[in-house]
Amino acid sequence: MTCKTTTTIAAIAAAAALSAAIPASAADIIPQNQSVRNVVLVHGAFADGSGWKGVYDILTKRGYRVTIVQNPLTSLADDVAATKRALERQDGPVILVGHSWGGTVITEAGVDAKVAGLVYVSALSPDAGETTAQQYEGFAPASEFVIETSKDGFGYVSPAKFKAGFAHDVSDADAAFMRDAQVPINMSAFGTKLENAAWRTKPSWAVIATEDKAFDQAMLIHMAERIKAKVTKVSASHALFMTQPNVVADTIDEAAKGVAAKK
Repeated sequence: MTCKTTTTIAAIAAAAALSAAIPASAADIIPQNQSVRNVVLVHGAFADGSGWKGVYDILTKRGYRVTIVQNPLTSLADDVAATKRALERQDGPVILVGHSWGGTVITEAGVDAKVAGLVYVSALSPDAGETTAQQYEGFAPASEFVIETSKDGFGYVSPAKFKAGFAHDVSDADAAFMRDAQVPINMSAFGTKLENAAWRTKPSWAVIATEDKAFDQAMLIHMAERIKAKVTKVSASHALFMTQPNVVADTIDEAAKGVAAKK
């Protein structure tokens, strides 16, 4: 249902290494007078904030101030509270970014006055009054993305299905680390109704992984169209926030510049 995996991993390190190998050119550096210079990144389920390392490296080289939220994944309210704490620390307008379950979180938290735009990275985007679980209704089930639930109600991606369902575009070794380091989510969070839908009042962008096995492609497209997001598609797994840092960072940069241009 959402993406999750503690990611101090070699896969992340590999993505970071790729971005680090390419220094930011003068053309990449954002102008000093650009009004939107802050980015807050929100991870999904079965992962943690370190999975954003590649995106972080690219954006900070361009001059953005990037803050990464560490969601506790214990409830929607707890994850929204963690995101709001990050937003409170910002010194100006923010592009708020969410991957997978993180999309639900930014949809609720993004009504904050500091949020200038939203970026959904293969992410969920419920409406106010809807639950995350409702977003799956009417779409094909994700047969390769299997969640197992523990006695206390926390879910993990099935170890046997982890690489195929979550990150088929990383090495076997990296996928094994991600599988064994994944962070569980309280499954009751998917049944919590949202009180707000920030995409109704904030401009939105979406990056869709065309090989995402966690969601039906029709579901991702439907959600992006409903929120009137500007869509970028990329050949990648559900772990695109790690494996496609350049595409994700470019979309965030586009959002920041697009919002700034309208001010």
